[in-house]
Amino acid sequence: MRERDPGAVSLFLASTLIWGSTWLAIKYQLGTVAPEVSVALRFAAAGILLALGCAAAGRSLRFSRRAHAFLALQGALMFGLNYAGVYLAEEHATSGLVAVLFSTIVFMNPVGMRIAYATPLSARTFVAAGLGVTGVAMLFLPELAAAGRDDRAAQAVAYGLVATVFASIGNIVAVRNQRAGIPTFPGTAWAMLYGALLVAAIALVRGTPWTFDPRPAYWGAFAYLVAFGSIAAFGAYLTLLKKVGAGTAGFVGVGTPVVALLLSTLFEGYRWTAVAAAGAALAVAGNLIALPHPPWRRRAR
Repeated sequence: MRERDPGAVSLFLASTLIWGSTWLAIKYQLGTVAPEVSVALRFAAAGILLALGCAAAGRSLRFSRRAHAFLALQGALMFGLNYAGVYLAEEHATSGLVAVLFSTIVFMNPVGMRIAYATPLSARTFVAAGLGVTGVAMLFLPELAAAGRDDRAAQAVAYGLVATVFASIGNIVAVRNQRAGIPTFPGTAWAMLYGALLVAAIALVRGTPWTFDPRPAYWGAFAYLVAFGSIAAFGAYLTLLKKVGAGTAGFVGVGTPVVALLLSTLFEGYRWTAVAAAGAALAVAGNLIALPHPPWRRRAR
């Protein structure tokens, strides 16, 4: 038996690094176009491109009605309600608070897997989760302190936690779809399209204006978010989910803020404090403990 799985480690790093970089890309989309409209367009474009790629590769996009029902559920949770909740949360608080709230998925995923599939819960997972969430909280400690003085923080917490619950259930549904034999990329294409439709419907119900931003920066960021933030990152993440399960895959939500702040240091002049550095170390430690086959272990002989 192998002691490590470099494939899983590579997938973990790919999804974490890409999603960490999307924080910068999203900033170039803010201003003219409402966030939910950008999200709907992003996943619609990603779903269409992924479907075209599957068709060109000869991969079937035909599924039964039952399979479509579960793909629609996955899309609604993972690409629709999850993102809608995150953006609603960010309307009431800073992205730092939302990042901390979303990192709690490392607790939700193992519990959800236990409920849905009777997957064993390990002390190691919860130790890693505790370290990871504590680390992310320390990274954004000044923002958390400011949020505590904001009357809108309670609403942000509610939206953020609900969004995280939706994301976690979406992970569980994705595991179900994988176990049912639905191939990752054709299934993800449909799920993204269903999610895009739901976000668009939410925007219409809320009366969100559909405006156009002609700036090259907006469309450059849009192209990056479609090709890398959606197709590449979700492809890597869902493949990781299949390899290691939702419990371990959820730790991507802990690593992403660390990468985002590292990039902010390079491009936005973010200044580290001792507390933030300690938080990053704890978050990384949680990720390393969570990996089922740490990369430093040698192959068993």
